[in-house]
Amino acid sequence: MGSTDIDNNYVNGLEYCKEYKRLKILPANDQTKALQTILRDKNTTRSDFKFYADRLIRLVIEESLNQLPFTECNVITPTGATYKGLKYKSGNCGVSIVRSGESMEQGLRDCCRSIRIGKILVESDSETHEAKVVYARFPEDIARRHVLLMYPIMSTGNTVSKAVNVLKEHGVKEDCIILSNLFCTPQAVQTILESYPRMKILTSEVHPVAPNHFGQKYFGRHQ
Repeated sequence: MGSTDIDNNYVNGLEYCKEYKRLKILPANDQTKALQTILRDKNTTRSDFKFYADRLIRLVIEESLNQLPFTECNVITPTGATYKGLKYKSGNCGVSIVRSGESMEQGLRDCCRSIRIGKILVESDSETHEAKVVYARFPEDIARRHVLLMYPIMSTGNTVSKAVNVLKEHGVKEDCIILSNLFCTPQAVQTILESYPRMKILTSEVHPVAPNHFGQKYFGRHQ
């Protein structure tokens, strides 16, 4: 195997979930693996890439929503029966890390029509080359909300770390932050969950090689 080949057995997701209890990985199945394969294939056209990326985003968003708190409720059916069900506890929102995180906004809105979405822009300092937050816009009451932090590709965890710090500065509790992610590396998982042990990561795959071309190909231009 060449040095640039990807060993699909390199990372055992179940072992990582045992080590990091706040890491959640989508259940492994052929459909998910096929979507991941298409997104990693350099020969995938942009139109196909966006289509299948949106499919994987939807799966990740749906499972991320499953991590939010629910409360019991009763409703009356059209036949007059009482149904004991569940509903989201109030106070959820999304926050996308610009720009690649914006690719996940529509998937969230497709699932939660009226959900509020904030934004964080993290850029590299021209002199120090360190990541820094240059823009942040949140709902005014974000400190009382659970936050789905959307960022599809996490290679080092540095950008996400800056975003989490800003959320905490605005009063968001660490255990109220869920990172919705498509692909992340073992290094990034370690960086984030050792720095913020009470937040959650929901991803489709933990692998040492992250598809860092995602944003460029999804939006059709250089980032």
